[in-house]
Amino acid sequence: MTFEIPNDLMVSVSGVRGRVGEALTPEVVARFAAAFGAYLREKAGNGRPKVVLGRDSRTSGPMFASVAAAALQSVGCDVVDIGLAPTPTTLFAIRHHDAQGAIVVTASHNPVEWNALKFASSAGMFLDADEGPLMRAYLSDRPLPYAGWDGLGVATRDGKAAQRHVDAVLRIPYLDVEGLRKRRFKVALDCIRGAGTQVLPRLLEALGCDVVGLNMEPDGRFPREPEPVAANLGELEQLVRESGADLGLATDPDADRLSLVSGSGRAIGEDFTLALASMLVLRHRKGPVVTNLSTSRLLEDVAAQAGAALVRAPVGEINVARRMEAEGAVIGGEGNGGVILPDVHLTRDAAVAVALVLQLLLETGQTLDEHVAAQRTYAIIKDKLPRDSGALGEAYAVLERELAAPSVDRQDGLRLAWDADAKWLHLRPSGTEPILRIIAEAPTMEEARTLVEQARAALAVRAPQPPAAAATD
Repeated sequence: MTFEIPNDLMVSVSGVRGRVGEALTPEVVARFAAAFGAYLREKAGNGRPKVVLGRDSRTSGPMFASVAAAALQSVGCDVVDIGLAPTPTTLFAIRHHDAQGAIVVTASHNPVEWNALKFASSAGMFLDADEGPLMRAYLSDRPLPYAGWDGLGVATRDGKAAQRHVDAVLRIPYLDVEGLRKRRFKVALDCIRGAGTQVLPRLLEALGCDVVGLNMEPDGRFPREPEPVAANLGELEQLVRESGADLGLATDPDADRLSLVSGSGRAIGEDFTLALASMLVLRHRKGPVVTNLSTSRLLEDVAAQAGAALVRAPVGEINVARRMEAEGAVIGGEGNGGVILPDVHLTRDAAVAVALVLQLLLETGQTLDEHVAAQRTYAIIKDKLPRDSGALGEAYAVLERELAAPSVDRQDGLRLAWDADAKWLHLRPSGTEPILRIIAEAPTMEEARTLVEQARAALAVRAPQPPAAAATD
């Protein structure tokens, strides 16, 4: 029987997501999880693959995790269920269990009504452009190899995955754990009632921090918009000011991204997370830095100051991670607050980002405000449109012709750059939402807004109101 993928289901290279009860149902989850298990069985020579299963705190998470576990068992896969855990914790557990892959039940930064399945390989990274289609072949082109009564997979529980993840972060070679314990930073922490509650408090306690918490009940009822952008962190800003914290830390629901609030109570923008983490790593490691096409020029400045090369890859964690492997990068990630450190694993990890930022503050003796003030400021606008807003190929051609940028990159949508003027424009379809993303950065907000309006004009869409802006100054 042919499986029909719902029209509103978002299917990307490494996962599938949709609104709960609409595009994403138990039937859909079961089919995709079974297809993933079948793909792993094929890779294992029809052996008995082991699959790690984790989830964030969304209310639909326990239901979908149960469905995914049953589906994996039905095609002969053993399941190691680590329960509620950050995405990086789940992927880190792959190596410990010598597993052939993992499923993470999380919609990451999407609103509360969404959920998703993310598929990872034995390498501890999400499926890439070569692996994804092979797995999806079992959705319609190939029959699922359901097991008989004597071939069903076995499910076990692992309650120690979070502590192993914390221990790995504490083993970062240049992390001065004793020095941090003596410094005793005061930290305001906002885990948005998500999976970060399982790891970040443990890590901060191990680093001797005095923690004041916000949204620490992991019930999946997010009190703010899940994406940890500056505009969503007003409550954390207030907590930092009222508590006298040295800094504030905010995650998304699956804790693979981190945003920062300075000691003055100001959200400094998620692009600073990777920039500051890179600043620390480049003090100890020599090598290239890898990021995606939508990350702020701020990271270029940091890399240049350290004499390091910056390499850009298409948007998407797996694209950055694969390029990091190829380049031998010492650090990488994305400007959305996602930091990837090969010393731990090739996965975006908020816990890693926390440790690196605290170590930077310890080594330099400077505050976050002082670090921000020392960097060149840029204005960045992150806008979006419905995905059906015109023919993208034609829009790209119009923009490339009319704007005549010295640098053109078509790795992922269209990125135009004017390096001499310190500005760029990136237009691409989202892989996680049915939208087009338009991102522009320039020395001033006026210049960045002009670039966004030019992109909108090429798409023949009139902006009903000024786009939401996030500036690094």
